[in-house]
Amino acid sequence: MKREKIQPTTGSLAKLVQGKIISGKSDTFIKNFGSIDRAQSDEITFLANKKYLPLLKDTKASAVLSPDIPEIKWLSVPPDLTVILVDNPDLAFSKVVEYFLPSEKTFPAGIHKKALIAGGVKLGKKVSVHAFAVIEKGTVIADGTIIYPNVYIGSSAKIGKNCLIYPNVVIREQSVIGDNVIIHSGTVIGSDGFGYTMAQGKRVKIPQRGNVIIEDDVEIGANVTIDRARFGSTIIRKGVKIDNLVHIAHNVEIGENSLLIAQVVIAGSARIGKNVILAGQSGVDGHIQIGDNVKVGAKAGVMKNIPPNSMVAGFPARPYRQHLKELSLLNKLPELIKRLKH
Repeated sequence: MKREKIQPTTGSLAKLVQGKIISGKSDTFIKNFGSIDRAQSDEITFLANKKYLPLLKDTKASAVLSPDIPEIKWLSVPPDLTVILVDNPDLAFSKVVEYFLPSEKTFPAGIHKKALIAGGVKLGKKVSVHAFAVIEKGTVIADGTIIYPNVYIGSSAKIGKNCLIYPNVVIREQSVIGDNVIIHSGTVIGSDGFGYTMAQGKRVKIPQRGNVIIEDDVEIGANVTIDRARFGSTIIRKGVKIDNLVHIAHNVEIGENSLLIAQVVIAGSARIGKNVILAGQSGVDGHIQIGDNVKVGAKAGVMKNIPPNSMVAGFPARPYRQHLKELSLLNKLPELIKRLKH
């Protein structure tokens, strides 16, 4: 994001984030940013969750970005605190952080002399390939993509525009990566799917001849593994965000804008809908279908199909309210057993 030439006052920052000042001053000078409980004078903070409302009474910050909620209008806040209403405090605060600490691609375009690039590789404009990166034959990399040190890209892979491929990433042969994709260190794209069959008393490997397709605007965390399909493609749709330490097996399809939190495991041929949230350490069995807008709780085990717009939790996963009732009854078991014995 290009840094605007503005003076960092509460008024100019409110303009930057398209916010509205409802209390306080518009000419207070802001030097930095911080969390609501640690921000100091001359710093701006944000309120993204109502549970942090009580912290506003004691914050030392000079300004706060807040959603338009009734509580903020009658809450007793420090007299020197400027309250700026915004539609999305998280997004607004990100813009403020970007203003004070603008991100920059500091790596010049071009090929490092210690990079190893095979014949037939096609590189777009302003591509940066760092030392010890290996790019095999037939690969195509579009404009503005940065390949960090020690990255391996297999033959006939395709990588789109403005991607960031961090150190020690492996992108296996025939993988397809869209535009604006970020892949963090240690991730492996296109490893063999886990497929074996029994023959003459021993496990025999089933060839995995498909590939992985990752669409635009996907971000993949560190140490993620996405297996290639047995045939066809493992597909990660537009806008999906994947946390660290996630495993996605062969022939899985993840719908647009879904979130996969740390240590999620998805078995082969599962289908995940759009805008799905899989919380940490949840697991999805093979060939399962999860509908759009589903939320799966942490450590849940999805063993059967889930219809759209559902919320499930527990192992095996079941409707969220049912899960809470069962937990409540479980907590009462010691007292029930005591009464039963009596």
